[in-house]
Amino acid sequence: MAISITTPITIEKVRQLKAGDEVLISGEILTGRDAAHKRLVTLVNEGKPLPVELKDATIYFVGPTPARPGEVIGSAGPTTSYRMDAYSPILIEKCGLTGMIGKGERDESVVSAMKEFGAVYFAAIGGAGALIAQSITAAEVICYEDLGPEAIHRLTVKDFPVVVAQDSFGNSLFESGPAMYRK
Repeated sequence: MAISITTPITIEKVRQLKAGDEVLISGEILTGRDAAHKRLVTLVNEGKPLPVELKDATIYFVGPTPARPGEVIGSAGPTTSYRMDAYSPILIEKCGLTGMIGKGERDESVVSAMKEFGAVYFAAIGGAGALIAQSITAAEVICYEDLGPEAIHRLTVKDFPVVVAQDSFGNSLFESGPAMYRK
């Protein structure tokens, strides 16, 4: 049975999640891929304010396609997360980012920051962008509009389906999942 959580995802909520937990997220999440992450980290490193609040926020690594008439958003499948690995530790440590959604494993530097500062990495199902988009009830660009689909959007989601891929204790579904089938 899936765990239902509502954003913002506080450190207390993060610490209750374990690798392998099925989760349905409702509330507001942000989107951002590597170009947006690079801009955010540049601002952090320069000591400048960010255009978005990241404390207890969740960023979905996605570049959604344009919405068809009458729809909120186009296909919204996850982007491979390692492209954000150079930026995520800084956003976790310095900005209080607590949730990330993508696909694929994360670098040890990200896992270390997640353990030390309290963050969780969720996996969304790759190749199911049209299905995932059905969980998105509203979408608006909030900054970096010049990046097109890679701009930072604010999404309102209802029962957005994810799995805890790596928890805040360093446990990884990428390790424990396959291990269950080895004998």
